[in-house]
Amino acid sequence: MKKRLLIATLIIFFLVGASMILAKSVDAPRMTKDELKGMLGNPDLVIVDVRYGKDWTDSDLKIKGAAREDPKVFESWANKYPKNKTIVLYCA
Repeated sequence: MKKRLLIATLIIFFLVGASMILAKSVDAPRMTKDELKGMLGNPDLVIVDVRYGKDWTDSDLKIKGAAREDPKVFESWANKYPKNKTIVLYCA
């Protein structure tokens, strides 16, 4: 009985956490390729390429000046970019 209660509690925590992450990502503003092109060269723009391993290494398309960060370790680099700039996370 205790084991079932523990498993049910863990599942609830997982579902609540997952729904919070999903809610945050849905709220993130999006921009089109043309909108981003219009902003290139702006000193207040920071582009962070967060494509996963092979998606990044196998791609011939890289945005000039974009910083490359591992999306798996977001917590380790998230605070290194200035909050007063427009930060674009490129993940296509």
